[in-house]
Amino acid sequence: MASYKEPSFKDRAALSAQAKQAALEKLKAKPPIDPAVAAERAAARAAKEAAEAQKRADKKAAIEQARLDKIAKAEAVKAEAAQAVVKAELTEAEKKAARDARYAARKNRK
Repeated sequence: MASYKEPSFKDRAALSAQAKQAALEKLKAKPPIDPAVAAERAAARAAKEAAEAQKRADKKAAIEQARLDKIAKAEAVKAEAAQAVVKAELTEAEKKAARDARYAARKNRK
């Protein structure tokens, strides 16, 4: 049985050069890309990018609309709370009318 022989630097360099040459030949043997196919791929890529850009724009618009809706809702709640405070505070005339009604009701019971 033959023992393992460590390859020398020269052997490794030659093997590397052979591999590079084989890769280069394989690349040269590859048929060139058909211009029609390249144009079709470019059109497909452009369509895909346009669709993605539209999707991003739609998402951005939806986020902005949600933000505006949230602000409008908060303002509506604030206005409603202010209206409730105003309604809760009876005017002097309303207080007097309620007092007079109670007085009249008490007087009618007697």
